[in-house]
Amino acid sequence: MGFRSSQEPAMHAFASTRQTFQAAAGKTGQMYSLPALARKYPNIRRLPLSLRIVLESVLRNCDGKKVSAAHVAQLANWQPQAERTAEIPFVVSRVVLQDFTGVPLLADLAAMRSTAERLGADPARIEPLVPVDLVVDHSVMVDDYGHKNSLDLNMKLEFQRNRERYEFMKWGMQAFDTFGVVPPGFGIVHQVNLEYLARGVHKAKQPRAADGSKQPAVYYPDTLVGTDSHTTMINGIGVVGWGVGGIEAEAAMLGQPVYFLTPDVVGFELTGALCEGVTATDLVLRVTEMLRREKVVGSFVEFFGSGTENLALPDRATIANMAPEYGATMGFFPVDARTLDYFKGTGRTKAEIEAFEAYFRAQGLFGVPGGKSASAGMEDIAYTRVVKLDLRDVTPSLAGPKRPQDRIELGHVADKFTELFSLPGSANGFSKDAATLHTLYPAPLPTAKPTMPRRGDATPLLIQNGDVLIAAITSCTNTSNPSVLLAAGLLAKKAVKAGLTVAPHIKTSLAPGSRIVTDYLTETGLLPYLEKLGFTLAGYGCTTCIGNAGDLAPELNEVITQNDLVCAAVLSGNRNFEARIHPNLKANFLASPPLVVAYAIAGNVTRDLMTEPVGLGKGGKEVYLGDIWPTSDEIYKLLKFAMNGKAFRANYAKVKTEPGKLWEKIKGVSGQTYTWPASTYIAQPPFFDAFAMEKGAAPADSASARGQKGSKTSAEAVHGARIMALFGDSITTDHISPAGNIKESSPAGQWLLANGVQKADFNSYGARRGNHEVMVRGTFANVRIKNLMLPALATGAREEGGYTLYQGAEGAGDKLSIFDAASRYQAAGTPTVVFAGEEYGTGSSRDWAAKGTQLLGIKAVVAQSFERIHRSNLVGIGVLPLQFKAGESWQSLGLTGSETIDIVPDAALTPQSEAQLVVTRADGTQTRHTLLLRIDTPIEVDYYRAGGILPFVLRQLLAA
Repeated sequence: MGFRSSQEPAMHAFASTRQTFQAAAGKTGQMYSLPALARKYPNIRRLPLSLRIVLESVLRNCDGKKVSAAHVAQLANWQPQAERTAEIPFVVSRVVLQDFTGVPLLADLAAMRSTAERLGADPARIEPLVPVDLVVDHSVMVDDYGHKNSLDLNMKLEFQRNRERYEFMKWGMQAFDTFGVVPPGFGIVHQVNLEYLARGVHKAKQPRAADGSKQPAVYYPDTLVGTDSHTTMINGIGVVGWGVGGIEAEAAMLGQPVYFLTPDVVGFELTGALCEGVTATDLVLRVTEMLRREKVVGSFVEFFGSGTENLALPDRATIANMAPEYGATMGFFPVDARTLDYFKGTGRTKAEIEAFEAYFRAQGLFGVPGGKSASAGMEDIAYTRVVKLDLRDVTPSLAGPKRPQDRIELGHVADKFTELFSLPGSANGFSKDAATLHTLYPAPLPTAKPTMPRRGDATPLLIQNGDVLIAAITSCTNTSNPSVLLAAGLLAKKAVKAGLTVAPHIKTSLAPGSRIVTDYLTETGLLPYLEKLGFTLAGYGCTTCIGNAGDLAPELNEVITQNDLVCAAVLSGNRNFEARIHPNLKANFLASPPLVVAYAIAGNVTRDLMTEPVGLGKGGKEVYLGDIWPTSDEIYKLLKFAMNGKAFRANYAKVKTEPGKLWEKIKGVSGQTYTWPASTYIAQPPFFDAFAMEKGAAPADSASARGQKGSKTSAEAVHGARIMALFGDSITTDHISPAGNIKESSPAGQWLLANGVQKADFNSYGARRGNHEVMVRGTFANVRIKNLMLPALATGAREEGGYTLYQGAEGAGDKLSIFDAASRYQAAGTPTVVFAGEEYGTGSSRDWAAKGTQLLGIKAVVAQSFERIHRSNLVGIGVLPLQFKAGESWQSLGLTGSETIDIVPDAALTPQSEAQLVVTRADGTQTRHTLLLRIDTPIEVDYYRAGGILPFVLRQLLAA
């Protein structure tokens, strides 16, 4: 393909790279050409494809200010094994939000407008500079299940609970020009993004040339960040993007580059093909297990090889989706013919697809390295290291019972659960008496109208350890993949015909990521069989996987809690951290949709589905999994129903034309600034209460996060701090950030009651993320979190729940909730710190895990290692993240929680420099230790010193 140079403003350092290409039949476009740039930097031909797409953004946005020529040269000369010290300023094409993380983000934007108005500035200066789409998908709960009208009932309850939030979203839609909302009931953000929002390439109209002639539009790749860690699903179609906290997303929306440390790129070579009976879910669980062991946190993972080329697009998206579970920033798949086929099948226009293909071919980015489709110049790609997997080695598996990387082959699940049942918590076990594993416990008979179907009003329901009480086909990971959903439908059909049933007390649900799913399940005739087994449509949204499973029947909760049973959930999700699915279910297993159906029929995870019957069918006949498992051919014959471009276009046209009667009834406030009506859902956040145009410093000493004045040295040091908590490994954002149900006895529950909210109307923490008073009271309040400051129980097990031992002058040693202790410390002007082990902050990109930490007055978190997004969010909200040196931990330092702590970083806050930790014990003795400051990049220094990323950006916008 030929190129010619085009006119370019003189200010651009690489004007000659702006060239013309054939965008489609008879149409030309302009692009910033990587092949042209490679003439100056030949190393580009060795760059992984994901880095080349990032490089295009750096090149195109090189303005000499936010992005310099040095940034372009640095990335163009990327070396696979170099030390990573340089940061990349990445300007994204768009931003996607889901409503749990999007509402607090919108609240921050509204607060910024209110602040601008207070300072006499034009509020309209606060406006997203790139398109922003919010998909309302996290608010529906599985309150009703197993009925034909469950969807309608659940959506009506959703709108009743969330009216105030939805009114706020409606205000945002009219207040901001570039802010759009996909209403409830259309699907999960990641599937909607994959099927509808992603464009492949964008184009920007150009002003006329000096002679008045028209200039061709400039084309550029679709790139994004999203406020959900599973934004990476979009990597399956060759789009560079990942999850960030709402804090970073706001900066991206407001014109700031997303700054990140130059990554390693791990090549993942796939060969062969999956064996008969193995699903995409089995593959992703294997990939997750492998890459967690490879320690790819902060890295890009790029898939290549003949096996990658053979994977269907939805299978690629399934693997890309789970990048947060294997710890990578991205799990990237190149663009090839299968990508184009997916775009056709999901209703993109012919012109869009032609431009997409032409652009990627012109940039040398089309095809899978190591496959037949690879473009010239892909043979020399250099990865930091290469991981290999033969797809023939993948076997049917589940993951759990507490973490997604803990894969168990299907034939070993029963034995593994039996083993863990009596192992101590330190070995990931449940610390139970092995003799009680199969003991039967009668659930109490209901005193009022039964809340679940029963075998007979007078027949007690017998429950035992290992019983499956929730079985959910849910989550973006798998409900975007027709192969596994059709497999679930086919298995259900065979099971019903064999006479198998699901016990009525098991909470079964089907929550697809898109309306298209129920379209093709209906067209193939499979939906009635799923319904027959209880898997009726419960909602189009992110349900069980995020803790929106709804409650169990009171009788089940009672028998579990009274007998401390270890019961189970089996779900087709991506997360199974402790207390995430339901606070009373301790064992949670991730599985493919057909295995979810199979375990619902089996009813207990101690049944070995490889050797024992799934259940008894007609005439008491034993039916085995192999009898009902669908073949690849059976699935393949039905896939044509899942890719119908006309159906996709018709469905998504309704976002604007038929958003739903419930949504149309919602009325929002109008105007450029929000009026902040009284609400327990939406409140003006306190982060700008003390904002002034003078550049401030992050309060890090005795100043609280609520606007008290700190000392001049407070940005560099924390003095006289008390320890709020000592945590072990794998403390997730689920443990830190308020999530799931709100307990009546909790500080948040008590605050809601005091503000006139009845228990039935508490809703979830996720739905109340727009109110900081609720969220700060729920921070570190997870029922399964273990603060190791608290002494062990008599059994040797560790106490669970969000408590600490208060070390203040009055009541020293008192056991208090973390919120109550924090309130006392803040009232006394005493800063606090948290210590933790490995992988602190794993999980969803919840900015409230950082915001809540800051509002509690915690000034620093010291851990053995951090997950990428949470570390970034801590800096972005003004909390110091610090890391122990290799081989050291709070245990090796002998900390008990009674000590006083000083933390003194380098005065210049040099990125990744050394900091001093001074530990003063109760007897007055002191020890000094060296920590690593995890402010990683120069821009993060600026953010931290400004009091966080939001005050930093607001000052820039108002000063412009």
